[in-house]
Amino acid sequence: MGAEKDVSAGRGPSRVVRRAIRTTLCACGAFYVCLYGLDRPVAATYALFAVVSMAALSRIPGTGEQRAAVLVRTLPAVWVLLTAGTYLAVRTWAAVAGMLVIGFAIAFAAAAGPRAAGAAPGLQLLYILPCFPPYLPDTLGERLGGATFGLVLLVLAEKFLLPEPRGTTYRELAAGAADAAARFAAELGRAPYTLPAAEVESARKIGESLRPLHVEEAERPAGPGLRDRALSHTGLGARTLLGRLVNLPPPPAGQSPLKTGLELLEAVGRSAAETGARLAGTGRATDEAGALRRLREEVREAAEREPQPVTEVRGRRRAALLEVADAAAAFATAAELAVRGRRAPPPPAGTDSGRFWYAGRLAPRLWWHRLAAHAGPRSVYFQNAVRISLALAAVRTVAGVESLPHGFWAMLAVLSLTRTTVAQTRATVRQALAGTLLGALLAAGILALVGGHTHVYAVVLPIVMLVAFTVGPVRGVGWAQGMFTLVVSFVFAQLAPVTWRLAGVRLMDVIIGSMIGVVFGLLAWPRGAQSELHRAVAVLLAREAETVERTTAAVVAGRRDTAPDDRALQLALSLAESAYAQRQSEPRAPVAGAPDWQAAMITGHHVLWGSRRLLARAGPDLGPGNGERLSGRADGVAARMRAAAQRAATAPPDHGSDGGVAASAEPAAGPGGRVRDPEVVAPSEFFAAQTWLDSLTADIERVMAPCRAAHQAGSAEQAGSSARAAPPDRPRAA
Repeated sequence: MGAEKDVSAGRGPSRVVRRAIRTTLCACGAFYVCLYGLDRPVAATYALFAVVSMAALSRIPGTGEQRAAVLVRTLPAVWVLLTAGTYLAVRTWAAVAGMLVIGFAIAFAAAAGPRAAGAAPGLQLLYILPCFPPYLPDTLGERLGGATFGLVLLVLAEKFLLPEPRGTTYRELAAGAADAAARFAAELGRAPYTLPAAEVESARKIGESLRPLHVEEAERPAGPGLRDRALSHTGLGARTLLGRLVNLPPPPAGQSPLKTGLELLEAVGRSAAETGARLAGTGRATDEAGALRRLREEVREAAEREPQPVTEVRGRRRAALLEVADAAAAFATAAELAVRGRRAPPPPAGTDSGRFWYAGRLAPRLWWHRLAAHAGPRSVYFQNAVRISLALAAVRTVAGVESLPHGFWAMLAVLSLTRTTVAQTRATVRQALAGTLLGALLAAGILALVGGHTHVYAVVLPIVMLVAFTVGPVRGVGWAQGMFTLVVSFVFAQLAPVTWRLAGVRLMDVIIGSMIGVVFGLLAWPRGAQSELHRAVAVLLAREAETVERTTAAVVAGRRDTAPDDRALQLALSLAESAYAQRQSEPRAPVAGAPDWQAAMITGHHVLWGSRRLLARAGPDLGPGNGERLSGRADGVAARMRAAAQRAATAPPDHGSDGGVAASAEPAAGPGGRVRDPEVVAPSEFFAAQTWLDSLTADIERVMAPCRAAHQAGSAEQAGSSARAAPPDRPRAA
């Protein structure tokens, strides 16, 4: 593995040292008890490798207590995998078929979130370990007992030995955002009815802190369960509410805001404060969110009952206030689901119930929904699972046909060295082979010198293991492979008589496993998430454009649709988010002119939520010319989205091009992305749709901002180069 970030510096031993101490004590303790205390070499082997697989090979995020909880939940899966591996080892074809199916299933489970992804490599190793001859089903009891003993020790050590302080949780971050939203709502309810620049910057920073990229992996709400889904929506709701408050247009100059608008802002502030208290665990059983929803409906119904259309200034502000109220209500609903889970009351009927479709659903159904969404070649989780299962099956075939001694070492090399891009795999393999070669030479010398004096290996093993698990994560994969070669050599030297040739077998296995990993890394999606991210975001932006056009057409025609079919947009959003998450773990050079991927995904949520809200509220005819005006506005936004999709799907253009942003018929936007239309009078539905399109215009501006910045920088550089290359002016003739 690569270098691991030390997040506990200054608070006692680093996280790497804590993990190394726990792993060494549990692995060696379980190994010695079973081998020397109980005289059970099979149980000793499985006890040691169970600890190593789940503590060293796995990378389960979080504190020791969080990892202990994951280990307890995975223990039944360990028993199933050990049993399946034991019985499938009887024939090579059965072992290979099991490697394809079970290996794929374990790797594909990474779609369930960071904890499942972190535990997957260790579970793979625990299935691989019994999947090799000798075929000894009568030792299954010892295998299960040894692995269980080792994992129980590891659970206790994770929970009680050298505990780690927990960082800021996502709920705490969302609670802070709720308190800020309540403060901003109170500020907007007082003259001059705008936020000062310092508060605008504060809102931006708070919103950025809720981006998953800026949150510790263990605290990211990325799982398929109800609470994780709700907490993810809580963060999105908080960011949306802050953005809506920051961009709230002030009342007309020289006029006081309407009383209903001030009351709505007060209700938003009270609801946000209640939501923050609920997330922090200090709230009382009040219903400020319910009061906000009722007031929101009263304001909306009053707008619909108005006998005459309203002016643009009044209509825009009221529509923006209703957007703020919708965001605050969604934020409150998501927070309640995140805190109370299935005990939370069902979301109110209408747009909220569609938004939170997962409320009240059982965990198996939610897991199936997540896995089914990624069961296709366009998902990076599916691609990774295919790559690793094919490589493991190939190694198992070679080991079975060629009777490869200690063949599971070759499969361990595939697990620990194969990366999501072929370039990264090649670089890792080069370092690993160099480290393994040096480790094998040192191990061969020690084995030849010490011979069969097993007590020497017993004394040295804990020291070597502690160094291996301390130095490896910090110094890189070369050191890790070299030190681990010493560890396995000293382990097997205690289980059976060995010679210096064992080190050569280890080197040969690592070479075979590494080469097979490189081959399948080259054949199966060699660029990892890079190309998939471009394609997925391009598809997402195209789906957004289609939804914008379809929704606007429904508003213009006055059609209502409380259950729109937006599954294509949801699927595109899910695939884009997973590709983006994997891309963050891959080495990458900054690409000048690439869109803001995260902004594109946030735009997808805004399109999805706004579309449902408008379709549920579609009303009467919009008045003379307003339908055409709104349709033209939507066409302009959709054109920008399609231009951004084309830009995302292609490589960064030369600096002399237009940056991939096509011109559109959309009117010029004013400050904050709002289009300066002529003064119009129209029903409230017109201004609700107009405000939605305004916010999407601002979103697309954020998506394409890096492209325009790169284009401007390239144009300036090209102009400078041309000026330097131009010959000096000749003096004029007299």
